[in-house]
Amino acid sequence: MKDFILKSISFVFHPLIMPLLGILFYFSKTPRFIPVPVRNAKIFSIVILTIILPILLFFLLKTINKVNSIYLKSTKERLIPLFINCIILVLILLRVLTPDEIIELYFFFLGILFSTLTCFILAVFKIKASIHMIAASGFLMFAVAISLHYHININGTIALMMIILGAIATSRLHLKAHTSQELILGVFTGLVPQLILLNYWL
Repeated sequence: MKDFILKSISFVFHPLIMPLLGILFYFSKTPRFIPVPVRNAKIFSIVILTIILPILLFFLLKTINKVNSIYLKSTKERLIPLFINCIILVLILLRVLTPDEIIELYFFFLGILFSTLTCFILAVFKIKASIHMIAASGFLMFAVAISLHYHININGTIALMMIILGAIATSRLHLKAHTSQELILGVFTGLVPQLILLNYWL
């Protein structure tokens, strides 16, 4: 039962959903007026590009024996999916979330791109960083930044994300998917790019 719960945590909070959570959080908290059709178009595009497309590409890579599982357990397995994800993120920055439209989301996804590139470079040198922790810590930093930017109280969201981060870390350790050092590396890889980019929009 315990293994099932921990595996469920890893699956429910898979890194693929974090960009979508970021954009949904932003649209739910920003006081800026953004027309509903524009919001829906952005959300739809992000769902297609960050969830559906990567899943389809995963099944393609699995068919040709380039990956074994969606959790990308080895550094070798990570290289192609991370490289493809970088291309997808560049496409999003060029076509979906340009800086002259919604600057906060532009820099959020730019931070995700830098984190993904860092993870890719680490994988080239056979160093693993927890992608789960990268995604969750990046989202947490973005949420804190939005609260500071618009002076919004999101203590509940921060508390919930801290609990989720702890649950993810516990599940990854228990399932022997990562060491504690890889989890810490993941936190910094996700958090630092978002923190650095605050200087350009906060």
